[in-house]
Parts: sequence; C-alpha cells; structure tokens
Amino acid sequence: MTPRPSCTVADAIRRLFGALLLLAPLLAAADLPALVRQSKPAVVMVGTWSETDSPRFTMRGTGFAVGDGLGIVTNAHVLPPATETGKELRVMAWKGGKDWEPRVARVERLQRQSDLALLRIEGTPLPVLRLADGEPLAEGSDVALIGFPIGGLLGFSHATHRGVVAAVTELIPPQPSGRALNAAAVRQARDGSFPIYQLDIVAYPGNSGGPVFDVASGRVIAVLNMGLTKAGREGALSAPTGISYAIPVAQLQALLAR
Repeated sequence: MTPRPSCTVADAIRRLFGALLLLAPLLAAADLPALVRQSKPAVVMVGTWSETDSPRFTMRGTGFAVGDGLGIVTNAHVLPPATETGKELRVMAWKGGKDWEPRVARVERLQRQSDLALLRIEGTPLPVLRLADGEPLAEGSDVALIGFPIGGLLGFSHATHRGVVAAVTELIPPQPSGRALNAAAVRQARDGSFPIYQLDIVAYPGNSGGPVFDVASGRVIAVLNMGLTKAGREGALSAPTGISYAIPVAQLQALLAR
C-alpha cells in the first residue's frame, strides 16, 4: 500500500495554495504596467486638422484601434459638428517617445444612440486592442482607462487612471427638448435604453472615446463616455467627482458587426 502524505506535508500544500490565492490580486496589479506598455501604440488622439490653424491639430478626444488595425473606435460626440467646415478629421498615432504621426480619417459607421463611432484611417495598420466577449463585468472589478486627459493641455502623452466598476445601471438617451416627450418618444427612449457602467475612476475632458480595460484579463470591456462634473468644464478640471460612465463592449460589438 502506498503511504499517505504526512499531515505536515498536506498542511504545507494547503498553506501554499492559500498564499497563492492571496497573491493573485497583487499579481494582477503587477500586470497593469505591462498592459499599459502594450496598449499605448493602439490608443490614439482624435481631432481636426487645418493648415491655417496654430496648432494645426486640435484634439477632441481619444480613440483606439480594432479589427485590421485601420479601424478606430471613439465616441460619436468626439466627432466635429457638421457646421465646422474647412477642417479635416485626423487621428494622431503614437510612433514612440514624442513622435506622433497624423493620419487622415473618415467616418465609416456611426451609432449615436450608444454614442459610438467607427473611423477608418489611412496608412500602416496600428496594433489593436483585444475586446472582451461582451459579458458584463462584475461590480467591484478593477478597471483602468488610457487616454489623453484635458485635451492635451498637459502635453500629448498617454495617461492611465485606475478604479473599479461601481455599478451597472441603465442609460436612457436624453430627448432634445421637453416638447419631444410624446408617446412615441417615450417608447423610443425605453427601447433605446441599455446597461452602462458607472465607474469609480477619475476621467477628464479628452478621455472620451478611450478604452476601459478589465485589469485581470487585459481586455477592453467598455468605451469611456463621460464623467460627472460639478459645474461645467472648469469644475471637471479643478474638482473632478471621480464618477465616470462607459459604454459596454457589447454595444461596440454590435456596431462592428453591422
């Protein structure tokens, strides 16, 4: 008969297993610098370009590469208004260090209901980010976002913020005015509602359209949409609330599948 392991050995194995469980969150946290390093080349600035402006490039938000490396995801509200003429839609791709490359872009798909847009850029494909499978991330999960806060006022460099999923709530798209709140508009608002992540994380103007990562898996689980402010843009800069919202990746996958 094969002798059974002594209690001392069995206890040591159990202690080792318990220690590994306790270390798991720390190991995940240690992977965040690697995730940031790998993801930065895929995260771009989205804005407009005019030969007569100084500077020529005006940043409007953040975006990131998906698919074949020539598709760029951002928020619909990051795009310039139709009334803004004489300016080209451009993406600034990071080449390393302080080197940025302007890329001509055009709108390929637009989904204003979920505030998402897919752009198509020219040139060499960029590295792409991996998307999550669309299953909602549990409340309390660690997340991180990468983008360009405050529209480049601090310099054009990637910045990472970290937080948690505070809640999964419903977003009902607002109506343009009170007069639009008829029966048909109410039905449309109800049918157009979808889950949205509320994040306990600091975000600023300029972060809109950037990727939100599940720190544990390294995959994109949402697109940053907006931050709750106290009083206009000045309040967002001087006293951020730390409450932000992000569009779940399921909405993005629906856009990409169209």
